[in-house]
Amino acid sequence: MSDIDKVKQLRKSTGAGFKDCNLALKESNGDLDKAAEILRIKGIAKASKKMSRSANEGVVVISGDENKMSFIEVNCETDFVAKNEDFIEFVKELSFLNNNHSSKVEDLKNSMMKNNKTVDENLVASIAKIGEKITIGRSKTFYKDNSRNFVYQHSVIKDNVSKLAVIVSLNTKEKSDKIDLFGKHLSMHIAASNPIAINSKDIDQELIDKEVDLIAEELKNSGKSEEIAKKISLGKINKFKEENSLMTQDWVMDPKIKVRDVINNLEISNLTVNDFIRIKIGE
Repeated sequence: MSDIDKVKQLRKSTGAGFKDCNLALKESNGDLDKAAEILRIKGIAKASKKMSRSANEGVVVISGDENKMSFIEVNCETDFVAKNEDFIEFVKELSFLNNNHSSKVEDLKNSMMKNNKTVDENLVASIAKIGEKITIGRSKTFYKDNSRNFVYQHSVIKDNVSKLAVIVSLNTKEKSDKIDLFGKHLSMHIAASNPIAINSKDIDQELIDKEVDLIAEELKNSGKSEEIAKKISLGKINKFKEENSLMTQDWVMDPKIKVRDVINNLEISNLTVNDFIRIKIGE
């Protein structure tokens, strides 16, 4: 086999660049297996150096169906890489595996991809090849008996790959155009309104405490009496809870009614929202 053919074969098997393959073959005296090992070690070294950098771009990928559905966030450094064809193909396969492993990250990292290498090995190879830090971010799987999942994606790059994604799980097994339309509209509502909990009682107390502190600071120098300041503070915190709880938000399709009213008007037995996620790259 000629030197150029060896370089071509090594590039095909490792995904490394021409220059790196050529240098590895020289270092290994033409031994393809040794050259591949050299590239693997160098790739790990390159990846390690890049892991200290920031990765604030990336994509959200959705896989699964209405019974079991998952999302996974994969971060990189630039929007250019987020739209790279090799990167997109990698995250699409990663998303499929993530759904199979129910978002258990360690199981995912050790799982085998189509090229018979683990996710971790492919991640290192991608970092070395693309030249940017790439990390697996947030992930979650929605799977609950007697429930259906609905999804909405915004700023779609390709297929199931986007910059913003919503999954909402509804406690219902009803199959009808009415529930399908509601599921679609509800996921769009969540994308637009960005609630932080289903009901006000579900809002993290830490978030409420932070809002109370901000309101107190705002009223500190208002000149109002303590009694009036307390009433204003209570009103503001109640408004904060109402505007950030899904059930009490104004329905985006008709702001005159609340989300809970829409659910009640559907008259579907035991219909409730189990859970939802809204994930946007950069937030």
